Amino acid sequence: MKTFDHLTVIGLREWVALPGLGVAGLRAKIDTGASTSTLHATEVETFVRDGEKWVRFNAHLGSVVQLRHRRCEAPLVTMKNIKSSNGQAQTRYVIRTPLALGDRVWEVEFTLACRKAMRYRLLLGSKALIHGQLVVNPGLAYVQEKPAFPVSPPSSTGVA
Repeated sequence: MKTFDHLTVIGLREWVALPGLGVAGLRAKIDTGASTSTLHATEVETFVRDGEKWVRFNAHLGSVVQLRHRRCEAPLVTMKNIKSSNGQAQTRYVIRTPLALGDRVWEVEFTLACRKAMRYRLLLGSKALIHGQLVVNPGLAYVQEKPAFPVSPPSSTGVA
């Protein structure tokens, strides 16, 4: 049996933070069947800043019981056609922002989509797992400590 010392083991669900957006304490569902990661966002609108396209959106962070949201801004990376698990195609905005999971922080691309019917507001796909050098033990949950990132005032890539 092969073992990989340079990879970090995570569970099927983990606590994450998006420090570039000023977001901490967000529960993520790990989905190895999804290529792209997704963040629950509504009221998405594009605008131009310094000649570049950006998006402004409400990132929904709470659970169905405890609703929370934060107004965020991020540079628009691209638009992407995504086929959801129910087979419907959708064009989504794509942003790139740092993700913190345990003691690791790396850049992850997220599509912005309405996930209000879903239990988890953030879905972490296989591309993010590869770049973060993570392996998933689906029998575990919340293996890593909550990322220690205070929610601070936004920078130019953070919240409005």
